[in-house]
Amino acid sequence: MKYHQIDRQLFIKNRTKFIAQMKPNSVAVFNSNDIYPVSADSSLPFAQHRDIFYLSGVDQEESVLLLFPEAPYEHQREMLFLKETSEHIAIWEGEKLTKDRAFEVSGIKTVYWLQDFHKILNEMMTYSDTIYINTNEHYRAAVETETREDRFVKWWKAKYPAHQVAKSNPILQRLRSVKESEELDLIQQACNITELGFRRLLPFVKPNVTEYEIEAELIHEFIRNRSKGFAYTPIIASGNNANVLHYIENNQQCKAGDLILLDVAAEYANYSSDLSRTIPVSGRYNERQKAVYNAVLRVKNEATKMLTPGTLWKQYHVEVGKLMTSELLGLGLIDKADVQNENPDWPAYKKYFMHGTSHHMGLDTHDYGLLNEPMKANMVFTVEPGIYIPAEGFGIRLEDNVVVQEKGEPFNLMHTIPIEIDEIESLMNA
Repeated sequence: MKYHQIDRQLFIKNRTKFIAQMKPNSVAVFNSNDIYPVSADSSLPFAQHRDIFYLSGVDQEESVLLLFPEAPYEHQREMLFLKETSEHIAIWEGEKLTKDRAFEVSGIKTVYWLQDFHKILNEMMTYSDTIYINTNEHYRAAVETETREDRFVKWWKAKYPAHQVAKSNPILQRLRSVKESEELDLIQQACNITELGFRRLLPFVKPNVTEYEIEAELIHEFIRNRSKGFAYTPIIASGNNANVLHYIENNQQCKAGDLILLDVAAEYANYSSDLSRTIPVSGRYNERQKAVYNAVLRVKNEATKMLTPGTLWKQYHVEVGKLMTSELLGLGLIDKADVQNENPDWPAYKKYFMHGTSHHMGLDTHDYGLLNEPMKANMVFTVEPGIYIPAEGFGIRLEDNVVVQEKGEPFNLMHTIPIEIDEIESLMNA
């Protein structure tokens, strides 16, 4: 891995928290992700399942974590199963975790090779009453591919139909949404790398540069600072492309006078950052662009202040909608009649700001978190309002990542990344 080794105490703490929520006499199993094929003998780069990483720090394929806090013997209470490594594998595929190295990474003393998993699981099943299976219940999930976890669940249900079944996901949704201090440091590092990329491209951008050249500048800076690359598919949308919310082609030339909406950020150690900025191709915003930009910035700044313990996500978005309505009225994009006659299910402001303002962030860009529960300290949220005006050929989105504090306003992990118009213009024209 490119990143520095994470202190295993983080994963020990995470397992302790999860185990505390388990039912009596129960087992929990977590599988790594598959390596997905492309065609012939090629495959996509491996990306670890975030749940097994969160609980163990293991970042390689064909890995299984088994937790059984009430197992008869202490060595059975936490067990890792890994693909057996060898000199041959080391030569052809590179170094894999040895049993000793796995302990250094995870803090788990009992490590077996994967070929022993079914035999040992069978023994654990004879002692236990319940198994926790790890289904994907994220509110944005729409997965069509059968995962390694899915195959395990199907196999297990057929093999052990008499056991009770429990779900890991509700526990993990709550645990993963509230970050440990070590996790906040890792997210901060991802934000810092993102800042380096953003500062690199500001003096680089000129009329006629292509969106993919900007993408190349960013990935260069990210990788040279120990990131695997983008935390999500980058959006580099010049001109009217900004009005396509998930524009990812990044293949157009940037024209003088246009704006470029950038929704781009680095990952670090599997933790995400999530940045949006909107910059002028020619290095200067015109007066209309400035007016819209500052309207979005005001909404972002006021929305950020609302992210405090006890806030409910749904009500938060209602309040942000009021802020945006006021700004759109000031810009002349809507009028009072539009507001008076609006559909409550699709308010007038939604014509120009149609997406949500904030989402949980962490190991996933859209991280775990139950939206019906009040916000808590050490949750990390994005704040990302936007105004999109196809008739005028531009859209503006501004986004930072913030940590909810026990008291007062959230801490902005991106507070050093340029966002004010004067600073961006100054850096672009240095």
